[in-house]
Parts: sequence; C-alpha cells; structure tokens
Amino acid sequence: MPRERGEKVVATNRKARHDYLIEDTYEAGIVLSGTEVKSLRQGRASLVDGYAFIDGGEIWLDAVHIPEYTEGTWNNHSPRRKRKLLMHKQEIVKISHKTKEGGYTLIPLSLYFKDGRAKVELAVAKGKREYDKRQALRERQDKREADRAMASHRHLGE
Repeated sequence: MPRERGEKVVATNRKARHDYLIEDTYEAGIVLSGTEVKSLRQGRASLVDGYAFIDGGEIWLDAVHIPEYTEGTWNNHSPRRKRKLLMHKQEIVKISHKTKEGGYTLIPLSLYFKDGRAKVELAVAKGKREYDKRQALRERQDKREADRAMASHRHLGE
C-alpha cells in the first residue's frame, strides 16, 4: 500500500498547449535516481525544452531540467540527462506509428506524483503555425470580452 494518496503536480508545460495541437495523451512512469526524486518532491523541475523520443523499442525523455538536490553529495544527478520512461509495449508501438507520420512529436505536458510514484503526461502533438497561434489567441480574447460583457449586463440588469 502506498504511503501517499492522490496526485501532486510538480511541473506543467503551459507553453505546450499554445505551441502544439494535442492529439493524444499518455501517462508514463519515469526511471529516476534518488536525488532526482528528492528534488522533485521539493517541487523543482522545468519541462519547457523537454521532448520524448523512441529508440530501440524504448521511450526516453530528454532535456527536462530537474535541478540538483541541494543536500546531495558527490553522487548527485546531472540536471538534463536522458531518462527512461515506463510504458506498455503496445502503447510504445502505437506512439511510434503516430510519430512516424509527418509533423508529429512527443512532448511532456506535466510531471507529477501519483500515489507516491513519479509520472509524466506525454502528448502526441503537431506544431502550430504562427497564424494558428494568433487565431487561438484572438478567439480567447473574444470569449473573454463576451464573458465580461455578459457579466456587466447581468450586474446592471439586477
């Protein structure tokens, strides 16, 4: 029985939803060293430049920054090393077929603890064009303005 219950989010990649169209999401476990786990439990990680790739039937997470543990000694980890991800073989094959199609990539969306185990949420995504980003921003602004107008109308109407 795990000591911890529930989910504790350590880091999220908020820019990913702006830069990419998310197709599918998957949950994967991460192979970590002891000092990496301690650093994550302190809530220190950055997914900004991170990406995942498939190599030899295994899935790897690269360029995710987990800073060194402050109380660590000479056996501290390197902050941007490659980390192996744990997924079922069928899922890896499915993701592999999807990423071999043109334009798809694997990006981490969030890093969290689920019942005491470190997990990462991966997304199969396609990069947005510049005009798509502008259009999404414009739609968000229009929706916000419409909501504001509706709220002020309700306040005045009461």
